[in-house]
Amino acid sequence: MNADNHVIISVNDLKKHYNGGEIKALDGVTTDIRKGEVVVVIGPSGSGKSTFLRSLNLLERPTGGTITFEGQDITDPSTDINLLRQNMGMVFQHFNLFPHLTILRNMTIAPMKLHGLPKEVAEKKALDLLWRVGLQDRAMAYPSQLSGGQKQRIAIVRALAMDPEVMLFDEPTSALDPEMVGEVLDVMKDLAKAGMTMVCVTHEMGFAREVGTRVIFMDQGRIIEENTPEEIFTNPQNERLQSFLKKVL
Repeated sequence: MNADNHVIISVNDLKKHYNGGEIKALDGVTTDIRKGEVVVVIGPSGSGKSTFLRSLNLLERPTGGTITFEGQDITDPSTDINLLRQNMGMVFQHFNLFPHLTILRNMTIAPMKLHGLPKEVAEKKALDLLWRVGLQDRAMAYPSQLSGGQKQRIAIVRALAMDPEVMLFDEPTSALDPEMVGEVLDVMKDLAKAGMTMVCVTHEMGFAREVGTRVIFMDQGRIIEENTPEEIFTNPQNERLQSFLKKVL
């Protein structure tokens, strides 16, 4: 973990309610995410993991509580959320690539439009990133010509092309065939080694254990336990976490 312990995202008493409060997708979540951390969020389906992650860049608008990003309250209506999202890369279960554009164009469109990068600079950067994930030969291909694992690796480097401070991953391997999961997790491991701050919702317990600096276990919209991977997996304190791990390990 980064020695300066700098908090990038601070979440305080975050709530997300539906049906006038009958359904509490998030029920008072409080946590900090520090620079260089890899925070892995685990828990049963419907526990609020994805709602929590998607709240961090306001893809879900919270019902209550605050989220500050680099000291700025992003839940304040005056916040320019589009500007803020440029600093938070987001990778979804389904790759969200533009099907009618080449891979190179998919990767350069945002840096050129939003950061004003010249085409040749954006393209060089995109090709360097494709090289990093072993897909430099696919620059002129279209998404339909790629496997699921290749598309997800492209989705990751497309987010990286914006030079984000934080990367958010919403179950990035859950839509993949099992043999493609490893190639995506390898890219994420490399990112973690390079010091990228990451928050990842995943069912991949091996990844959580190997790469996470901290694991958060959620259930019923709350953080039930959070600790180092070592403590979570070998010495879980909460009964609900113990029973969850028995089922998934």
